[in-house]
Amino acid sequence: MNTLTKRQQKDKQAIIDNLKHLPIVEVACSKAGIARATYYRWRKTDEAFTKVADDAISDGVSYINDLAESKLLSEINGGNLSAVLYWLNHRHNAYSNKVEITTAAKQNDKLTPDQQKAVKKALSFTGLIEQEKGK
Repeated sequence: MNTLTKRQQKDKQAIIDNLKHLPIVEVACSKAGIARATYYRWRKTDEAFTKVADDAISDGVSYINDLAESKLLSEINGGNLSAVLYWLNHRHNAYSNKVEITTAAKQNDKLTPDQQKAVKKALSFTGLIEQEKGK
């Protein structure tokens, strides 16, 4: 292995290590002293590097998510009402924002001619009617 290849492997590893802690390509490259263009060139030419980099970014995202959740829980423990509400809205079904649609119609009810006409008119705005005709 020549000197250039050794240095390149070392630089690639530095970027991978950075991505595992902060999954932002610009920051990882900057910390490693490598241009973003070089990173993307390596991704195009080195399939193994691309896979390892993608895995590192995934690990980094998980790390940041854990960190953010930890901070949120600290805020909840500290009595921050906004944090409490955020948690409940996003993690507890009884408090989440949701839209519920109910109907008395049975699933096997057929549409009336007026309902069929209204559905066709609505679908004509989406272009789905033309797609069905082309099939």
